[in-house]
Amino acid sequence: MAVTATAVAAMGLAASPAAAAPTDTTAPRPGGTCTAADLGTRHPYIKSTEVSPTITHFKGWYVTEGTTGNHTVTTSTQTTITVSVGLNNNIEAGFASETLGKAGASVGLNVKLESSSTSSESNSVAWNFNQPGYYGVYKGTKKVTGTYGSLNCNRVQQDDNSWALEWIEGPGNGSFTTYTTLEEGAVRCQDQVPAGSIMAKAQTLLDCGSAAAKVTRPAGAVAPTEKQKQDRDAQRPAPTAGTSAEQPTKTTATGRNARALTCKPGAYKIAVPGKPLSWGAPVLAADGVRLRPSTIFSAHLDHWFLCNVTENNGVLEASLKNWGNGGCATIPAQNASTERAALQTAPCKEDDLQRFTIYRDVPGSSKIGVQNKYTGSMMGHDRYADGEFIRQYSGGRQDGTGTYDLTGV
Repeated sequence: MAVTATAVAAMGLAASPAAAAPTDTTAPRPGGTCTAADLGTRHPYIKSTEVSPTITHFKGWYVTEGTTGNHTVTTSTQTTITVSVGLNNNIEAGFASETLGKAGASVGLNVKLESSSTSSESNSVAWNFNQPGYYGVYKGTKKVTGTYGSLNCNRVQQDDNSWALEWIEGPGNGSFTTYTTLEEGAVRCQDQVPAGSIMAKAQTLLDCGSAAAKVTRPAGAVAPTEKQKQDRDAQRPAPTAGTSAEQPTKTTATGRNARALTCKPGAYKIAVPGKPLSWGAPVLAADGVRLRPSTIFSAHLDHWFLCNVTENNGVLEASLKNWGNGGCATIPAQNASTERAALQTAPCKEDDLQRFTIYRDVPGSSKIGVQNKYTGSMMGHDRYADGEFIRQYSGGRQDGTGTYDLTGV
C-alpha cells in the first residue's frame, strides 16, 4: 500500500530510515594495553564526526486537481557523495572499512562500509500524491564526515621506568566521508516537518517563498528556481584542475634526490617467531620479498641493514637495505593503494615508499611490527610457507602473523 506524502510529513518519517549501530566498547583506544601479537596490526579511532542531512536528488513537482494519485518522478542529481577514507575511495575490507564502521557506531547510524556513490543510485521516485499542491520530490541521506587517527601497538616506558605495550597514535591520520541508506519522499511548503531532518532540507530547496509555489500551473515538473540552482551549486564541491571533484586521486610518492644511506652497524634477520623462515630479498628485480629458510646458499639475501634510522617517542623509522642484492625494501608506487601488494626491493633512494616504521616489544624481546610510512599498511604474510610473499595489509594481520623477530646476525 502506498504511503501518502502528507502522512509521511506528519509523522516525520522517510521511506528508508537508517537503524542505529551498536557502539563497540572493546575497540583499541589510545593508551590501552596491547600484546606482542598486536605489533603487526593497525586500528583506526574516530577523532571527530559531523552528520549533515543532504539532498542528493530533487525535482519540483506540481499536482493539480484531477492529477492526484501515483506518479513516478525522475529527479535531477543535486549533489554527489562518494565514500572515501583518506584519499582512497576504493574501499576494501581492512583499515578503511573498519574506519567507516567505527564512524557509524560513534554516531549511532548504519553507514556505507564499501565503495559507493550516491550518483549510482536510481533517481526515480514513485509516490502517491493524494492532495494537489507544489511538492519537492527528493532523495536524501545523512552524510557522515569526520577525521580519524591510526593506532599501533608499541612499547611505552611507565612512570616507574618499567615497560609495557600500549596503543599509541601512529602515522596515518586523515578524513572520511560516508552516508546512510538513501531516503525518498515528497514534501509541500505547508507541511510541518522535523527540524534538521532530510525532509526539512528538501523543503528548503522547494523555495516556498517563490511564485512557483503559488501560481496556477499545469501538472508535472516545475523548472528549478534561481534559489534552487544556487543551493544546488553550493552543495557541489568545486573540481580541481585535472581531477574529478567526486573521485579524489592518491598522489604518487615521489623519490627525492638519491643519496647514500647511513646504516647501523650489523645486519638483521626479520624472522617468523620461533620458526626457521625469514624475509628473503629477491634475486630477480620483478620478484618480491618472500619467506625463505636461511642456508649457506642464502648469499645474504636474508640479511637486512637498518639505515637512516630515526626514533621518535620510542618508535623507530628506517630504510631496510638488503645485504645480498643491495636494494631497499619498497612497495611499488603503482601498487601503493592495493591491498595485499607484495613487498619488493628497488634501488635505494629518499622515498617514503622505502621508509618503514618499526614497532617494538618491551626490552628483552625481539618482536616487532613493520609499517610502510607512505601507505600506512602493515607487513605480513597470508600463510607460513617457503616462498610466501611478504605483503601489505591496511589493518595488518589480526591473527598475529604480522609480528616478526628482529635478530642480529
